[in-house]
Amino acid sequence: MQKVLVIGASRGLGAALVEQYSSGSTVFATSRSQAPDSKGSTTYIGGIDVATENAGQDLVSSLKQNSASNLDVVIITAGYFGTESFDAPSWEKELKMYTTSSMAPVFLVHHIVRAGLMAKGSKIILVSSESGSITLRHQSEGGGNYGHHASKAALNMVGKLLSLDLKDKNIAVGTVHPGFMRTEMTKSVGFDKFWDEGGAVTPDQAAESLAKFIDGFDMSKTGEFWAPRGPGIRGVRRWSGDAFEAPVVDKDV
Repeated sequence: MQKVLVIGASRGLGAALVEQYSSGSTVFATSRSQAPDSKGSTTYIGGIDVATENAGQDLVSSLKQNSASNLDVVIITAGYFGTESFDAPSWEKELKMYTTSSMAPVFLVHHIVRAGLMAKGSKIILVSSESGSITLRHQSEGGGNYGHHASKAALNMVGKLLSLDLKDKNIAVGTVHPGFMRTEMTKSVGFDKFWDEGGAVTPDQAAESLAKFIDGFDMSKTGEFWAPRGPGIRGVRRWSGDAFEAPVVDKDV
């Protein structure tokens, strides 16, 4: 039975991934606040705030306390979206977005790997977004939301660099755009008005396609940015095809 760690599992895609994997895998799932009671093959770990400096160390300590080792899949899906505009940028929101999206994965992965908790031939999946793509950004979408877009672009680079650092350890690293989703996060920033036009899917649907992608993900695909459901910004399909055959390659990021 494979062992899966989902970081950021309290709601949305993270919670759906826990549900997706719980029937056939041993699952460890983190949340920032108090964790729900563990059940079945799922162990919940609370108090892991990825935006804090000690999150990686705290996570490793908790994993060891719960006898977690030989992890086959680590999925980092924790995120934060604070809206901004050119007229009203937010230092506080940007700092939180950069810390959560692009800084935290470096330290989380560092501590997990250095603690020897990854299995041979394991996989690390960083949940990013096509919103971090420079090539896919056009005048029709406009500017603004600097921290959101730029932190995802930074995450894409982090994924590439981690793939280079972990190649000799036979650990595959991929960044993914899981699809435009009907979540509280997208609703909270007003993107629910694009749900129908953009073909937004539920977290359960996104989790199912992502899990299928992860099953076929290996070292031959490491260091690349993938969109298992195909990308589409606000309903505009800019690329179509089978993500298992063709990655979304952004040469500008």
